[in-house]
Amino acid sequence: MTTAAPRPRLVARTFRALPIAAAALTLAAGAASAADPPPAGSVPPDQDPFYSAPADIGSYQPGQVVADRKITPKVGDLATTTDAWQISYRTDDSHGQPELAVTTLLVPKKAWTGGGPRPIVSVQAAEDSTGTQCAPSYGVSSGQGYAASSAIYPAAVLAKGWAVAMPDFEGPKSVFMGGPQAGHAVLDGIRAVRNLGAGGVGTTNPWALNGYSGGAQATGWAAELQPSYAPDVTLVGAAMGGVPADPAAVARSLDGGIFSGFEAAATVSLAAEYPEAGIDDLTNAEGKEALQKARGKCLTDLLTGFTFKRLADYTTVPDPLSVPSVAAMLKKNTMGAAAPTTPIYDYHADTDEIVPVAQDDALTRAWCAKGATVQVVRDLLGEHAVEMVVRQNDVLSFLTDRFAGRTPGNTCT
Repeated sequence: MTTAAPRPRLVARTFRALPIAAAALTLAAGAASAADPPPAGSVPPDQDPFYSAPADIGSYQPGQVVADRKITPKVGDLATTTDAWQISYRTDDSHGQPELAVTTLLVPKKAWTGGGPRPIVSVQAAEDSTGTQCAPSYGVSSGQGYAASSAIYPAAVLAKGWAVAMPDFEGPKSVFMGGPQAGHAVLDGIRAVRNLGAGGVGTTNPWALNGYSGGAQATGWAAELQPSYAPDVTLVGAAMGGVPADPAAVARSLDGGIFSGFEAAATVSLAAEYPEAGIDDLTNAEGKEALQKARGKCLTDLLTGFTFKRLADYTTVPDPLSVPSVAAMLKKNTMGAAAPTTPIYDYHADTDEIVPVAQDDALTRAWCAKGATVQVVRDLLGEHAVEMVVRQNDVLSFLTDRFAGRTPGNTCT
């Protein structure tokens, strides 16, 4: 019976093979784990397919949802206090061409106990940047860098129990100070939230707008464009502070100063959004290098990289803002051509060192002359960032009154 002898060797081989098999299984599990997709929203927008427009984006209607996903916020206590979604949707750029935008919907987990449907505010956080990694949606979902700091802005609104929609209103090209483009993105973001119907937010929830500085620019444009661009979107009111209504006036004020990085951001953004303005053709060799340097940056890098710079240092003409093609483009991005039909709360410090108050005063006069309802608030002393904090409770009171249907103040009369 010699045939039975090999069996122990077979058993031995089997036991020796077990660690190898276990290691192989471990490696396979590790490979599967590595292949798992990263948490939603943790990848920068320029590497995340969620932010890519489908080839047929032009067949979508403005505000039509392209995609949505549930996210876990990484800012403050939003993960435990809110349910959150990112929503991509079709909107229009400055020339009416279709593009993809993204908004972030934040709905308090705590049940709404007020009368009627839960109010919702489209909060325009000041992105003030030229790179998609600086967008509020990425800040909320990743907790990374400058974008995360801008995502803190809606906290006071959420504390009221209201929902928040926070659009990436600079769009996929990160256009800073592009007025019509920002207004379209805000209004279509509202449409997208209503169309999706997530978190109990649907077609019956009342909407308001809120934004400061760069966010006020988007807020004002949305309010001004709503009657013509989105008559189906009903707004109860819009609060806006430190408003950069006239990009030419703001640029002249910033030129050569400590905050001239804002000017650099606007220049590179508007040059890309309005090639017909011919900004690239006006630049000298140093200017071409500066435009390249200013692309794809968040505000901190822009402010530190362009301190005390003047436009004339970068151009072949002494006053590029007066070149007819540039002036015409800037006029298209200046608010005041039409009046909002929703009540406006406009606040500004008279001593604002970044956004001059005079051009905001010109805006409110233009709106008042066209029949708007505007409550103008001016503080004799103040600083740009501090003004937002000083007037926060007044903004909340204004929005509370609008949701309650109370008669708004009107300094136009």
